[in-house]
Amino acid sequence: MLNIVLFGPPGAGKGTQSQKLIQKYGLIHLSTGDLLRSEISQGTELGLTAKKLMDEGLLVPDEVVIGMIESKIADNRTAAGFIFDGFPRTVPQAEALDQLLVKYDQGITCMIALQVNEEELVKRLLLRGQTSGRPDDADETLIQKRVQEYNTKTTPVANYYAQQNKFFAVDGIGEIEEIFSKTCEIVDACQVALNK
Repeated sequence: MLNIVLFGPPGAGKGTQSQKLIQKYGLIHLSTGDLLRSEISQGTELGLTAKKLMDEGLLVPDEVVIGMIESKIADNRTAAGFIFDGFPRTVPQAEALDQLLVKYDQGITCMIALQVNEEELVKRLLLRGQTSGRPDDADETLIQKRVQEYNTKTTPVANYYAQQNKFFAVDGIGEIEEIFSKTCEIVDACQVALNK
């Protein structure tokens, strides 16, 4: 199984690249935001727990999120692999994900980080804000805050995967196809190494 963690600050192009990776490698997209919405709309026990916490303005705890990821993995045992988007965000989440994957005789193949400087991110998000309808895409101060929070919280996660020799950075500025091609080179090399 090919399990990719796709990383990058808001506006780095994760959505675009993950869609292309899903099509090329036949992966299942695991976005924690989508999972939460799906569990809530289906009224599952995990979804109801998450909704109650969210309604109180609280963060959904890691064990609930991991539970949702596990249920998705268990339902897709024959999949070619998964692309983890927006998760893990912290080292404890990365450790919990590793433990979960071991249960299914799996592991993370690689973590790919799309690197884009802050100036470019602000430009992209302000542009996206004109059509996305997201208030946090239209306010430069909020954008800078999101980027700063990403850098603070997720740098330790990048280090966690770097210690396992699974961290790879891709320049997220340039033509979409060019970035995709660099990303595929990494994925293909990791797959070869995995199958040795």
